[in-house]
Amino acid sequence: MRQEGTRPRGRLTVPPTRAVIMPARMTRSTVRLPRDVRASYEVYLNGVRQQLGVDYTVRSGSLVFDRELRKDRISRWRWLLGAWGVGTYRQNDSVDVRYEAADGSPRVAEALEIEPG
Repeated sequence: MRQEGTRPRGRLTVPPTRAVIMPARMTRSTVRLPRDVRASYEVYLNGVRQQLGVDYTVRSGSLVFDRELRKDRISRWRWLLGAWGVGTYRQNDSVDVRYEAADGSPRVAEALEIEPG
């Protein structure tokens, strides 16, 4: 027999809750193409070839990546640590574009500037 004011053993009653689903914040990165880049070119991110429409899109002469790319800046403190052989590692993305110049010679634009948005 159950005493008054106690709940049955083995059952845990949890009040229903509402799950709040927040949309994920989409961070984008933009890389401006050099002026002399023509229509056919190859894009590499950290040495890996990227595909148009899958990995990036092109808008107003810029490459747009639907993820955050970062360029590491080395502070004086980190430089000093590196001089003493102590390594610090952070994300350091590099975007390169391989293309042909107007005269047909192959060119590579290395480590292009990465901008947020």
